[in-house]
Amino acid sequence: MINRKGFFNQTITYFWIVTNFLFLFLNREGVFDNAGIDGTVVMVGNFILFLVSLFALIITKRSFNSENPQAFVRAVYSGFILKFFVVAIAAFVYIMVAKKTVNKPALMICAGLYVIYTVMETGKLIKMLRVKRNA
Repeated sequence: MINRKGFFNQTITYFWIVTNFLFLFLNREGVFDNAGIDGTVVMVGNFILFLVSLFALIITKRSFNSENPQAFVRAVYSGFILKFFVVAIAAFVYIMVAKKTVNKPALMICAGLYVIYTVMETGKLIKMLRVKRNA
């Protein structure tokens, strides 16, 4: 498992904390309501994306210690498939529950967050690979 010091030293964790405060502030001030965005969908989507991205990062980070060169590739693909299916299932459940009241702007914000989390995760992995090579 990941230790606390390593957990709070992750760029993804900082991004999640900042976006949650921002989303809570915007939701409390009524900015989301004025724009027709469901703040709850954005907050839950952000939380799901954070957990899945962090879990995929941990899976891939563990593969660095393997002697098998294919372990890294399997870990990256596993992380991608895990994120894809969790996000697809969460979106499907939301769409089935909300039916005609699906909030498309909130889903688009979550899609943007998915891209941001993926870029941050990839950047963190590249940085860890560079450090490992130079060690």
